Amino acid sequence: MSKLFVKDRQFYKTALMLALPIVLQNMITIGVNIMDTVMLGSYGEIQLSGSSLANEFINIFHILCMGMGCGAAVLTAQFWGKKDLRSLKYSVTIMMRICLSLAVLFTVVTVFAPSFIMRIFTDDPAVIEKGCIYFLWSAPTYLLMGISLTLTLILRSVRKVMVPLWTSIICFFVNIFFNWVFIFGNLGAPEMQIAGAALGTLIARVVETAIIGIYVLAVDKNIGFRIRDLFGSCGGLLPTYLKYSIPVLISDGMLALGNTMVSVIIGHISTEYVAANAIIATIVRLSTVFTQGLGQASSVMTGNALGQKETEKAYRQGVTFVTLSFLIGLFAAGVILALSPFIIGLYNIEDTTREIAHQLMYAVSIMIVFQSSQSMLTKGVLRGGGDTKFLMIADVAFLWIASVPLGALCGLVWHLSPFIIYIALKIDWAIKSFICLFRLKSKKWIRIV
Repeated sequence: MSKLFVKDRQFYKTALMLALPIVLQNMITIGVNIMDTVMLGSYGEIQLSGSSLANEFINIFHILCMGMGCGAAVLTAQFWGKKDLRSLKYSVTIMMRICLSLAVLFTVVTVFAPSFIMRIFTDDPAVIEKGCIYFLWSAPTYLLMGISLTLTLILRSVRKVMVPLWTSIICFFVNIFFNWVFIFGNLGAPEMQIAGAALGTLIARVVETAIIGIYVLAVDKNIGFRIRDLFGSCGGLLPTYLKYSIPVLISDGMLALGNTMVSVIIGHISTEYVAANAIIATIVRLSTVFTQGLGQASSVMTGNALGQKETEKAYRQGVTFVTLSFLIGLFAAGVILALSPFIIGLYNIEDTTREIAHQLMYAVSIMIVFQSSQSMLTKGVLRGGGDTKFLMIADVAFLWIASVPLGALCGLVWHLSPFIIYIALKIDWAIKSFICLFRLKSKKWIRIV
């Protein structure tokens, strides 16, 4: 068994070199989210719930961007490994066209039907009203997010990780500053409350897109992508792109829709449950940040290895990455149990909400081990290996067959404890962990473009 693990120091050095900037970038993003919720939470559960549920819809587009970017990165990582820069550029062209089209669609829906979207998540009129305010101020973020996020993923696939990191550091301070100004009405600005939170995020997105966009479109010479390429030829790469990327887009799209259904279930349990889940969701993101960074590093390294046709190397790296993810998951469980009481204590919430948050904390500490393993497999090793069709089925099937119906029964029909409800809503993490481990062992996930 020990022969399956990579012992080369260069492997771990490369993994850390790729993962740590991504981890730091994700931690900065989570830090912004924590500050957002703490600032807005000072106005009570209604505003916190309104922004949380509005962001659930915005997160659908975020996940689709991840799908488009990661789908393209499956190709660009291999093209980078074989030094086929022309095909790499064609992949970015196709990705950007799809991304911009979806951004326009989401913007139109958000502007013209905000209350309809909010009513999907909750029937509380006060929460709907606040969510609509957040939506209208956030509408321009789709286009900005689409450009910055997808280009960030492409930069990572070619091992350019520092530019996104420095961009996130700058945007962290921009977001926090303008949230403080507009939420509370400091420096002579109006006290906008939930609208101020949306405006602060929008300003940070503008800065982020400007930096990433200017770097990729004007400064970077490795990829060499320019605005004129959006209107040029794709070099006949479209069939290959669709073969590998569409399953990722469908997978992440259905995953986003499934997660939205989970949010709908939560939204109809109670406003207190929504607020508690918003707090716990931040803790989950914080505790899984290293696994996500390492997962993206594993996807890049797997793609690069396969681009050089080193299949056995890719397999051994995969086994090593999954083992590391399990150990990280156990460590994350301990971090959650240690930090959650302190983080929950930061919020100005009712005792009922606080009790629900503590129950969710214990549930998360169990499920986080499975989340870490399945994330490394589905978003890292297997995806980097090009096994996108299998992952499309795995992601969609278990979420919709197990998590959504079981969570609905536990939360809306049987009215079980918040602890049990959360376990039911996330049961697909455990199922995918075991199924994808068998897939890894089979080596059927290895696909060379």
